[in-house]
Amino acid sequence: MVLKKKKDTQVTALIVGHQDVETLRSFADAEGENLASLLLHCVQLTDGLVQIHYIKQIVPLLEKIDRHQACDPIFQSCLDILGRIYFSVSPKNPLKKVLASSLNGLPEPFFADAVRSFTCCLQEELKSTDVYSYRKVIDNIASCVENFNLGRTSVMNLFKDVLRFLQKVLVEIPEENRKLTGNHIAQTELMHDLLIAIRVSVMLVQKVQDLSQGDLWKVPSSPVWQSLCGLLSIFSRFLRNDDLLQNIQSTSGLAVILLIKTMCDTTEMIPGLVNHLILHSVGSSRVPEWFMCSCGSLCVEDIPGPALLFLCQGALAMLNWKNGNMGRSGEKLLLDIASVLFTLSLQLKESSSEMFLSRILVMWTDSALDIFESSSLSLKSSLNGNSDTIGKLLEYVYTHWEHPLDAVRHQTKTVFRNLLEIHQCTVKGSDCGSDPFFLRLIESLLRLEWHVKGKYTCLSCLVDCVGIENILAVNKTIPSQILEVMGDQSLAPYASDLLETMFKNHKNRLKSKSLCSPWIDQWHETWVSPLLLVLREGSLDQTAYVIDYYLPKLLKCSPESLSYMVKILQTSTNINTGSCHSRGSLGALMACLRTARAHGHLQSVSHVTWSSLVSSAKIKQGLVHQHFQVRIDALGLLCESHRSTEIVSVEEMQLVQFFIMYNLNSQSPGMRQQICSLLQKLFSRIQESSQVLYKMEQSKSQQESLNDLTEKNPSETLQQYQDFMSSICNSLFRALFPGSSHSTKFSALTILGSIAELFPVPEGKAQAVFQLSREIDFARVETILECFSSTFEEVKILAFDLLMKLPKTVVHIQDPLKLQALFCAAMELSTSTKPYDCVTASYLLRFLIDQEGLLAGLAAFCDSPPGPSACQRRGQESVAFVERNTLMVIRHLLENLEREISQAESSLLQAAALFPMYGRVHCIIGAFQQLSLNNLVLVTEWRQVVVQLILMSYRLSAVVAPVVQSSSPEGLIPMDTDSETASRLQMILNEIQPRDTNDYFNQVKMTKKHNGLGFEDSAAGVPMITTSAEMKGKEGQSCDVTAQAVLVCCWRSMKEVALLLGMLCQLVPLQSVPEVPDGLVTVEQVKNIGDYFKQHLLQSRHRGAFELAYTGFVKLTQVLTRCPSECLQRLPEQWLRDVLEEIKSSDPSSKLCATRRSAGIPFYIQALLASEPKKGRMDLLKITMKELISLAVPSGDSQSSVPQVHALNILRALFRDTRLGENIIPYVADGIKAAILGFTSPVWAVRNSSTLLFSSLITRIFGVKRGKDEHSKKNRMTGREFFSRFPALYPFLLKQLEVVANTVDSDSSELKLHPNLFLLLLILGRLYPSPMDGTSSALSMAPFVPFIRRCGHSAVYRSREMAARALVPFVMIDQIPNTIQSLLSELPNCTDLCIHQNHVHGMLLQVFHLLQSYSDSKHRANSDFQQELTDITVCMKAKLWLAKRQNPCLVTRAACIDILILLTRCFDKAPKGSQPGLKSFGFWEEVATIISESELKTGIPYSTAIPGLIQYLQSLTRLVIAAMFATAAYPSEKTKDNPISLVQLLQSDFPEVRLLTLETLLHLVAPAVPEQKTAEEQGPLPYLPDVRESLLKMAMEEKHQECFAKILKILHRMDVSKWLPLTESCIHQTPKEFLTWTMSVANASSERTKIQSEALRLASKLVIHHVQMYKEGLPLMETELKQWVQLVAYCCAGELQTETRLAAAEVLISITPFFLTNQHLILGLLDTLTLWKCVFILLQSEEQTVRDRATQVVQAALSQENTCQTTEFAFCLVNAPMALDLAVALLCELLPQWDPLAAGLPILLEWLLGEDDIRKCTENTPQVEDDFVFDKGEVNFWAETLTYVSHLVKHLSPLCKKSWPSQNLKKLSQLRKIASQRYQHLSQISKELPPTPEFSKTTDYTRLRIQKGKTLACLKLLDLLQGKEENSTPGLLRLPHVLSFNSAENKA
Repeated sequence: MVLKKKKDTQVTALIVGHQDVETLRSFADAEGENLASLLLHCVQLTDGLVQIHYIKQIVPLLEKIDRHQACDPIFQSCLDILGRIYFSVSPKNPLKKVLASSLNGLPEPFFADAVRSFTCCLQEELKSTDVYSYRKVIDNIASCVENFNLGRTSVMNLFKDVLRFLQKVLVEIPEENRKLTGNHIAQTELMHDLLIAIRVSVMLVQKVQDLSQGDLWKVPSSPVWQSLCGLLSIFSRFLRNDDLLQNIQSTSGLAVILLIKTMCDTTEMIPGLVNHLILHSVGSSRVPEWFMCSCGSLCVEDIPGPALLFLCQGALAMLNWKNGNMGRSGEKLLLDIASVLFTLSLQLKESSSEMFLSRILVMWTDSALDIFESSSLSLKSSLNGNSDTIGKLLEYVYTHWEHPLDAVRHQTKTVFRNLLEIHQCTVKGSDCGSDPFFLRLIESLLRLEWHVKGKYTCLSCLVDCVGIENILAVNKTIPSQILEVMGDQSLAPYASDLLETMFKNHKNRLKSKSLCSPWIDQWHETWVSPLLLVLREGSLDQTAYVIDYYLPKLLKCSPESLSYMVKILQTSTNINTGSCHSRGSLGALMACLRTARAHGHLQSVSHVTWSSLVSSAKIKQGLVHQHFQVRIDALGLLCESHRSTEIVSVEEMQLVQFFIMYNLNSQSPGMRQQICSLLQKLFSRIQESSQVLYKMEQSKSQQESLNDLTEKNPSETLQQYQDFMSSICNSLFRALFPGSSHSTKFSALTILGSIAELFPVPEGKAQAVFQLSREIDFARVETILECFSSTFEEVKILAFDLLMKLPKTVVHIQDPLKLQALFCAAMELSTSTKPYDCVTASYLLRFLIDQEGLLAGLAAFCDSPPGPSACQRRGQESVAFVERNTLMVIRHLLENLEREISQAESSLLQAAALFPMYGRVHCIIGAFQQLSLNNLVLVTEWRQVVVQLILMSYRLSAVVAPVVQSSSPEGLIPMDTDSETASRLQMILNEIQPRDTNDYFNQVKMTKKHNGLGFEDSAAGVPMITTSAEMKGKEGQSCDVTAQAVLVCCWRSMKEVALLLGMLCQLVPLQSVPEVPDGLVTVEQVKNIGDYFKQHLLQSRHRGAFELAYTGFVKLTQVLTRCPSECLQRLPEQWLRDVLEEIKSSDPSSKLCATRRSAGIPFYIQALLASEPKKGRMDLLKITMKELISLAVPSGDSQSSVPQVHALNILRALFRDTRLGENIIPYVADGIKAAILGFTSPVWAVRNSSTLLFSSLITRIFGVKRGKDEHSKKNRMTGREFFSRFPALYPFLLKQLEVVANTVDSDSSELKLHPNLFLLLLILGRLYPSPMDGTSSALSMAPFVPFIRRCGHSAVYRSREMAARALVPFVMIDQIPNTIQSLLSELPNCTDLCIHQNHVHGMLLQVFHLLQSYSDSKHRANSDFQQELTDITVCMKAKLWLAKRQNPCLVTRAACIDILILLTRCFDKAPKGSQPGLKSFGFWEEVATIISESELKTGIPYSTAIPGLIQYLQSLTRLVIAAMFATAAYPSEKTKDNPISLVQLLQSDFPEVRLLTLETLLHLVAPAVPEQKTAEEQGPLPYLPDVRESLLKMAMEEKHQECFAKILKILHRMDVSKWLPLTESCIHQTPKEFLTWTMSVANASSERTKIQSEALRLASKLVIHHVQMYKEGLPLMETELKQWVQLVAYCCAGELQTETRLAAAEVLISITPFFLTNQHLILGLLDTLTLWKCVFILLQSEEQTVRDRATQVVQAALSQENTCQTTEFAFCLVNAPMALDLAVALLCELLPQWDPLAAGLPILLEWLLGEDDIRKCTENTPQVEDDFVFDKGEVNFWAETLTYVSHLVKHLSPLCKKSWPSQNLKKLSQLRKIASQRYQHLSQISKELPPTPEFSKTTDYTRLRIQKGKTLACLKLLDLLQGKEENSTPGLLRLPHVLSFNSAENKA
């Protein structure tokens, strides 16, 4: 446990005037013991804390004074001074409270004088006339009233003056606020002052009864009464003033009611007056005159909704509802308030108003509970659960329980809980569990889908109210259902809270009921068993959230359940081992133990905890399990502990070392993050427990506490800690070997960074158990530096951070040559054409800036040191070297950059090819980050640099702007490297001037003749471009310039300039006035930067350029908002108004981009609005939205569509901006209207922008899509909730839908497609009715149904389909059968003359989707379901002509057949035996008739061009198959033979028919559920023999690829022994020939991965069959077997598709016992080793899925009888790194069994040596890679060559130490010769590399080092073979992890 550092209390010392000090001096006595002396001493101090001490002595001193001495003038003067002191101290100063507290104990003789003094001081305060001084006076009044007797008495003495002063304040502050419009900071301060003034007024009004005048103040002529009337009038005005903050209006509402309550003569009068206010009605007779004069306007005039809301709040908060004091009128007022609140809930849609409303409804329910006990019977009946009021409250709950605001959801839950309590009170004495209201609630809540969040909170309240048994009685599977939902992170917290409420309630009730009998078993069965099932079998997300949210709560409730869990899981760990998708029992066990230990449910002593429950072997298996979360949980068990000082045991340290060995290389960022976090916890435990051990060691006392912590000597444990940490560091540094993957580097550097943080160099005498700096030498510093060359920026960041965390003495580079080389490398990289190189340069320079010797080192070895060293010339030694270095580096970069910009101004092509300038700017930004800019010494020099930087930015921007501001920066530059075409670049750069401004849309363009493209004017300002596109590079080689290079150079330059300017505004101190000494940027410069951003954002066309300019601009706007300068503060508003005016004006001369979604304009407006303070009134947002919506909605008189396009595009960006939060929601309805109406525009640009806006709004309303299912209810909303949140959309959507329906359903025969049809159906399809919806007709969804049904008549197929889907949610579940029957009855009869097939199809689709929804519903009553299906079937039978040839339309025939198929499935779901079923009324006979008369039986006279033919045939095929299954299901009955057989279907000419049939066959031979029997076992179809022959024939003849792949798959899944003998009779091929044919298919199908994969699987199964059946005939198949091995090896190659390699892995799993681990070599040594090499290749694949599948090969290999004893990981599923190690070890174990090492070992040594890649290192490839600017070269994401090499070395070394057979000496010599030559060649190449090859030639350098490592490893093993010493080979490269040859290297 970490203790927080105590915050130091800051106390400002009090100061008094000179006159008072002199007075005190005059009265002070010589001894310094009187009050004056005490005060004088106090005020002369400068420390406020000491002054407090003196103030506390005042009263004790006065208590000693005699009563007669109290009249001494000395005391009166001191009391006067004390009064002035009190009123001068600020309210937040602790001195004020101390003074008040002390004076509260003032002796009685001094009290009257003190009151007089304080009253005088207060009177002086009240004379203040400065508006900005009012706050101080108000604070003083508030301080006086709060717990300060003197102050309270003073205020009461001056009560009328104080009230008058407050009245004056409340008038003048709003007036001053109006004058300051635009100055947000000043306005905010004034509004806060006003709020405090109102609150103080309320406090004083509450004190009015304490006035000594009695009721005299109630006389109308009394000053107090007049002041109260004045205040009431002011607060009434505030309530109606929408310009004030809502907090002010809210407090004013409280004040109005309080004043009315105070001023009323009787309590009974109050409810009536308040009723007049909230009901907006006033009677003429009984209303007092003061009421009408002061607040009558609230009763007479229309008042805003918020004002009414705050009056209700005031009534509920300020009136006394308890004990029924207000009588019947109070009860009526309570119900009237509820009525008003319900009305307001439909009107107020601003987020702040909704929050107030929810809070006020909670207050209402609290008040109802308060009044209930003393209420009348009529009120009790009005508050019963069945009453109208409670019904409306429930509707409010159902509408708002999923509100986007957390506060509203929370208040809604409280409303529901109070509502239940209210009903409980009405039925007190009866059983809640049997109450109809509660039963109805439970039933309706359980009928809801589990994705509704409100369901959880309401069920939780119900559980508390009625108990869990009543809910479990309805459905026992509720715990499992809730756990199922926990795979969704958004629902997991709600689900876990509900489960916690349930199991706690269940436990308490079981314990209370069964005091003697064991209740725990029943509790475990209900809550723990479902949990364990989920932990074992659940998905990754589900188990993760269950463990995070649910498991800790369960263990906290019942810690004793842990032993039950462990016992259950331990028994199945060997059976259920898990996989990469599920944890299995071992994973579940690790999760339970980890959670228990982390939450303190295990004892603290580590060796008694997990080791007593689970063995170390199991932990080890968990640490390398294939499922990454199992590995994390196992590590978490070792690292996490409830106590931060718990000793880490030796066993834990060993297991952590083992984990690190195999888990650094994780591709999952989440797993890497968790590993690093857990290890950080472990290191923190070591650090904290070591401090405890040091203290114990120092005390040298063997107390009991010592035994509690460790049985060993503290010094021994500390030594183990040191060894362990040293060993970990060695492992981590070894992990940074050449060619290590990005993930390994990331993990190692992150962990090293954690160690550096947790174990810093100790300060003073502090003891440290470990210091990372002691483990670092210069070689390791260089290793970290090499990580800068990684192509991943996160690795660079980690490496740089690690170097910065190390002590300066450790990373200090003393060699000037090294500094110079690194500096040169950085400068070279800063001009690279590869963007990641300039990032490397930036980090290198930042590292060098931190080197103290940089300046001197560069000066010593350069004739002219880079950058002027003015600071050195002046001898400013006091300047920090970091500042000097930074200044030098930035100046040097700036000089180079300015020179390069000058060249770019003459030739942009040359700049793009040789020195793209963005790298220099990026380095400048990086250099600034090394420096704190607020305390610079060389201010003058820095000001010059900042000026130069700003001017340079403008110049660079001007050079590249023509490209990024062109109409199409990506498209108009020729995308080729041909130097001849580049000569046109000059003309093209002229051409790319913007063509998409406003005038482009407003003017007709005429193509000019000849070559008059009209570029004369636009050429101005464009830089000259040389026509030659072939440049000479830095080393003289030629390099082509591509368009991509030019574009990247330009937009990245723009990006870096924007980021630089944004950073300067944000970080550099502002020089707001010239006198500011440390300011670097002037106000004028900031304005210019703002204008630059404005121009750039509004004119750039390239997204990369303006997106990053936006980032810089946001930084600027944030600075401006907080800036003290008023002129800068007003800039954002001015810019916003200007751009809105420019958009609105549609001026042809405007340069705004009207294409590309308005390019940077939305970003510009977003940045301006995002800078507005969120806690204010958001005036800028309101102005902008009002303007944009008026522009976005189509208007008839608009001359141009451009403003509308801009408005739609900007609205889209604003609705997507999450920073605007709920403030944007009130505009959603208007946005939807604009989008839907914009879709009707004749202009394409408007329609396009409307579509994009509509899409954004759908996401904003319904949330981000959380699943692949388009029709899932997760992203949907009940109609009530939707229309309650957006009531304006109800009439709009209904009207639009009516218009669309009338267009679609018109009688004219012409095709009419209303453009809004799609949008309307899309949004309506997202709504659904909830079982909780009331019957309110105001927002009923019923009016939409007829229109949606009519939309199904559309002539467009997609529209009919959408209408059918949209109809489903609008029909309640219990209404579906009647609706289906109604639709079926509307279908035409065959005798009708005029049949509209579109209408028929629409209705059939609606029937289909409704029936599907009904059958999928989980909430149907089974007793009615069968009868309803029967009724539907009878109706359907009457319309069966639509499925027959009488119906000429194939599309409607197909739709009708689909309904028949769905009906058969529905009857399958129905409970058996309750009804006769389909066969009772001749359903299948009708189906047989349809099939026998169909085209499948009689032949197809159509061509495939007939519309709907394929769809019809597919539906018909499904019906045939369904009929076959039905026939097979009733074999005893005499059913009619199937008109069409399975074989006939397979012989169809249509591939779609064949494919459906094959899919059915595949399901029969390989069922989806493994427990089902295959068709061959259960025999449901009597056609399989014929099918086998047909399949073989089809395999030879099938041309359709998908069908062919399915055939191969079916043959693979079927029993080979049953169909292989048929090959000779069917296809005239022997089994051997068929195998050859299968392999030829696999070889020839490299382009078709599915066929290749299936052919490979089939061929392998045939090979296994031959091996098993014909062992003696294997030599005859030698050729085929070799071909097969080559095929498998080919399919494992990295360049093939993932699917093929997965198939190869499956093949290797299946053949493992036959070929890989068999003690007898079947294939021969070479082929067997080839297959093993395939395993190694797949285990090093870049794809995680391939590696995971390949690990199963190793699992299978270690599960054989002859191998399972070789390792403790037998039968275990391990991760790929562990599997690779185990596989190499197993091969080396098997090799001696197969062969006496004669032939096998040389092959393995050749693997080790690898292919000769030296050619790659030596070739000087031309610079053609510039085509691929972002190509990261040869980066490895996972595979690490040297790791594989190290495993080979580790496991081959023991074999090599055995005697080498003499007959292979020649082979040995040959290998040594090759290896030696290669090593010499590599050494020679190394010498030829440049000084810093790790940066300049990174790829070649890395490849060279890897080759060197492999060669040295081979030489090392050859030395062992010849019996030489282990370290005889010189220059041996250290290999990673376990790979190191010399174990002594490990210090632990």
